[in-house]
Amino acid sequence: MVILIAIILICVLLAIGVSVPLAFGGVLILLAYTGGYDVSGFFATGHWKMNSVILLAIPLFIMAGDIMQRGKIAKPIVEIAELMFGHLRGGLTAASVVASAMFGAISGSGAATLTCIGSIIMPHLRKARYPAGISGALVISASPLGLLIPPSGAQLLYAWVGQLNVLECFLATVVPGLILMTLLIIVNFVILRKDTEILVTEVPERFFRALAGKTAIATPAILMPLIILGGIYGGIMTPTEAAGVAVIYAIPVGFFVYRGLTLKTFYESMKHSAITIGVVMVMIFTVLIASRFLIFEDIPGLAEDLIYSISDNPIMIFLMLNLVMLLIGMLMDDISGIILSASLLLPIAVGAGMDPIHFAAVLGVNLGMGNITPPTAPLLYLGSQVTDVPVRQLIWPTLIFIVFAWLPTLLITTFIPGIALWLPNMFFGS
Repeated sequence: MVILIAIILICVLLAIGVSVPLAFGGVLILLAYTGGYDVSGFFATGHWKMNSVILLAIPLFIMAGDIMQRGKIAKPIVEIAELMFGHLRGGLTAASVVASAMFGAISGSGAATLTCIGSIIMPHLRKARYPAGISGALVISASPLGLLIPPSGAQLLYAWVGQLNVLECFLATVVPGLILMTLLIIVNFVILRKDTEILVTEVPERFFRALAGKTAIATPAILMPLIILGGIYGGIMTPTEAAGVAVIYAIPVGFFVYRGLTLKTFYESMKHSAITIGVVMVMIFTVLIASRFLIFEDIPGLAEDLIYSISDNPIMIFLMLNLVMLLIGMLMDDISGIILSASLLLPIAVGAGMDPIHFAAVLGVNLGMGNITPPTAPLLYLGSQVTDVPVRQLIWPTLIFIVFAWLPTLLITTFIPGIALWLPNMFFGS
């Protein structure tokens, strides 16, 4: 009974906007004082679990992403995308999707991708007379590509919780991320194809020379994910070491190549990163302990019994799991959602016949879609601030991108396992 009250309390607190650490912390206090638990064992387990070298990659990736954002490392990537698509009606918004995918491969964060790409591309979109609601909604809808294109901090956490190979989890989301990117671009062109108000740019006479020049400028930014992923998959670096290299690489590039960093902005970046890291680590700790409580009470087993009482058909089970993950993504940020879903739902998915690496991709798509799905939609409200477009203008266009891009990607990823498992099997064997 106490656990049921705790679960309801968590949902209510998150729904009314209480931060994740405070919501889970409050529930932990409730359980400690009313449930008759010896909480010292749970806290000891949480401390032991967090004493992990691989978990150190999370704050390092956060720091690298913030440095890249302030160092204007994404700007040349956006310029390349503009050059390639700017002559098409709907091309600049398509460029924002491509830029989000490329920057997502660098930052590994949906929020960082939205903040950086949105702040750079939106002035160009306004100048070219793109509809504010549609362009803002597309930028928001593309931002979770940072959760799917590796290296992904969310997938690193999933591998840590599920005790899985980090590199396989990274690779599982690549093809779903590319499918999503393609569908977002297609839907974008369909919506804007008849909008005659949009201003398009002319293709430069020497297009390939211009492209080569832009690429040369963007090379230091493009090399970053290649160095990180090449080092990881080449066996030269662990994910944690790669995250450290990303920080070390981003600092001189931000200072001396793109000159977005100054001593003042670097200090602001370190300060903001420290605050974010503190919040994230406290969040991980509280969600981890709360999930231990739920596991101790066999909530995953009860949930599995409930699901199987409704249907034992694997297709129905996968659909129900998707619904639960979507709701989690709507209420929580990607980090806490990953920890809770991996703890509670992974055993059910595996029991129904889903490969845990396949589940990594399904979970990533679900949480990304949940983060932009009204009424809660954490990234939707952040995107409203970044793009300076009222939420009411963003809701319906965002729902269009969800229905015609995100949802097909989710169904394809869920019911065609080879989409997620192709690259992991290619690199690590079936």
